Amino acid sequence: MPFNYWMLVGVTVLLGLAASMYVKNRLRHYEDIPISTNLTGAECARKMLSYYDIRDVEIHRGEEGQDFFDPQTNSVTLSPSVYDSRSITATATACHECGHAYQYAQRYKPMQLRSAIVPVVNIASNGWIFIFLAGVALNIAGFVQAAIALYAIVVLFSLVTLPVEFDASRRAMVYMNSTFLPEDERKGSFDVLRACALTYVAAALSSVLQLAWLLTQNRDAE
Repeated sequence: MPFNYWMLVGVTVLLGLAASMYVKNRLRHYEDIPISTNLTGAECARKMLSYYDIRDVEIHRGEEGQDFFDPQTNSVTLSPSVYDSRSITATATACHECGHAYQYAQRYKPMQLRSAIVPVVNIASNGWIFIFLAGVALNIAGFVQAAIALYAIVVLFSLVTLPVEFDASRRAMVYMNSTFLPEDERKGSFDVLRACALTYVAAALSSVLQLAWLLTQNRDAE
């Protein structure tokens, strides 16, 4: 790979590390600040689902680091530090995941698109680099172009993920505002959600930069 490619890799790695460090800092900060509702993350999740009149979503206690909504089982999984905690971080995280459950119930189009392309993305994300390297090594332009097309699907997934995540946080904040949380707790919740969103922004930006480099290389080779 040329030097400019490794420069790009370095930039994207730094972006990811910076976003990750910022997220961890915000999550840890608000983990130590209790929420005035005195609800655990699991209790808050159930109340938010009820607020949106969603009755068929189960709340599971997962392993540490497992905070997600699963559309296949229509369930929300929360890590122990969220499920059992009564902090601002736990409340914001639980409400965000329930925001995804609300999207699913409302058939939110970007979420449907993201779910539809997941099988293709799984194949593309694992295979594009090998096809690309084979094309470069064997000087087969068709392989290189096929690899770029596959990677473009990965980029599309990253871009579609942005509105899905932003909207889930928006729905979470709508609910939290309805509970009349004190202003500092609402600001803290928004700070947590904004920090988490930065990881998706960094991932999308990195993938776009990578695709731009691949397109430039393909154009120069023609």
